[in-house]
Order: sequence, then C-alpha cells, then structure tokens
Amino acid sequence: MDWSKFLNPYEQTVNELKLKLREMRKQYKQQKNHAPIEFVTGRVKSVESIEEKMQRRQLTEDRLDEMEDIAGVRIMCQFVEDIYQVVSDLRKRKDMKITEERDYVTNNKSSGYRSYHMVVEYPLQQIDGEKIVKAEIQIRTLAMNFWATIEHSLNYKYQGNFPTEIAERLKNAAEAAFMLDNEMSRINENIKEAQQYFTEKKNYNNRK
Repeated sequence: MDWSKFLNPYEQTVNELKLKLREMRKQYKQQKNHAPIEFVTGRVKSVESIEEKMQRRQLTEDRLDEMEDIAGVRIMCQFVEDIYQVVSDLRKRKDMKITEERDYVTNNKSSGYRSYHMVVEYPLQQIDGEKIVKAEIQIRTLAMNFWATIEHSLNYKYQGNFPTEIAERLKNAAEAAFMLDNEMSRINENIKEAQQYFTEKKNYNNRK
C-alpha cells in the first residue's frame, strides 16, 4: 500500500473543506452578523490509526473506502444554537452531499460525549477526473471540545476501559460543561452585543 498516494485525496479534501468553512465565517463577519463558526480545524487519520481500525473491523485494503473518518474536519462554535445554524448552512450547500447525520448534542452518548456529526461525500476535482471522498464533519461548542479532548487523552491511557470513578467523574464533567453551554445560551444576546461593541471599537481605533 502506497499510503502517501492513498491519503493525498483526503488531505486535499480536508484543506478544501477548511478553506470553504473559514470563508463562511468570513462572510458572516463581513455582514456584521454573529458568526456561528468560531474556528475550524482538520486532520487526516494517521496510518497507524487506520491500520488499527482495519484490524479492529477486519477490513481489507480494498474496503478502506468504507471508513468515513479518514478525512476529518472539526467546527467549533460559541453556543449550542450555533451548532444547528451551521448544520442548516451545510444542508443548503451544493458542493457536498450529506449522507449521514448523528446528533450527539441532544442525544449524548452514555459517556457524556456531545457533538454533532455529519458524514459528507465531497467531489474532489483532480487532474484525472472527479473523485468522491468521504469526510466526517464534527460540530461542537468550545466546552464540548474541551471535554472531548480530555476524554480522548484518557482513552489512550486506559484503552476505553476507564476505572469506574474516572468514568463517573468524566460523565459529571460532561454534564457540567453542558450546563455551562446552556447558561451561555441564556445570555447569548448580551454576549453578542458585547462582542460586536468590542469589534466596532477596535476597528474605530485602528482607523484613527
């Protein structure tokens, strides 16, 4: 397997999706609207992770296209309602096809994990024609992302078999993070007004 050649379309897909999503944020900002996208990151799954998943799912190389998360993009939002605004915006786009949606925000996992997942088919234009590439888009708040990052790190240590006390604490922390998100949503108009005021004042001072 020539991994460099195999992963190249996924790398291109991640780069193009990041560019387009950042452009969405820029357009919101130019219209002086609240931007539901705070920032965007992306990654291509490592060869080691792909091989581990192949072994776990008993996938052969000719079935690698069944993996939906080799290309991954993550969208961070300030508020829970921003997540659903981004979802609505993505559903309207013609440059990708959504094939699956999983709402772990409303229906969180038993661990406490929350995020909104979309699997898309992206038509990548290459010199030898169009290639449809699958990519996973995760949309979450900053608080959800903080929790998920910590949980991911611990998962490497315990290989998913968390001690009962740690699992319970993680779940409680996830609920605390979601309560924070809900509280921020209740005062989001005040927050948005303050951010808009700060931006306008900064722009005014820069023009002086």
